[in-house]
Amino acid sequence: MTQYILLIPDSEQDWASRPEEERQAVYAKHTAFAEALAARGHKIVAGAELAPASQARTVSKVGDAVTVTDGPYAESVEHLSGFYLIDSTDVDDLAQVVGILADAESGLELRECLGMS
Repeated sequence: MTQYILLIPDSEQDWASRPEEERQAVYAKHTAFAEALAARGHKIVAGAELAPASQARTVSKVGDAVTVTDGPYAESVEHLSGFYLIDSTDVDDLAQVVGILADAESGLELRECLGMS
């Protein structure tokens, strides 16, 4: 099996301003997505909704000095809001199943994982 990562960007301000019913509808799409993956032979290895980018820590290093700063690396309207790591033998079918989330999420990015070196 090949592993793929599905990256889910979102606007934190947009998400925060949505009514609870709309948020629940998005979560329902994620449930339908997970169920469709399992039914079609794909396997979720890992996945998570991420804390807001404002809670991120950016780590950099110059020489021997490690610098840790609060907040995201770049000023942006959209940040990574979640991900799925998926085992699959059929990327074309996997992409079709990802379409279930496209009803609720925009800018979805599916990439093959090349492994650790």
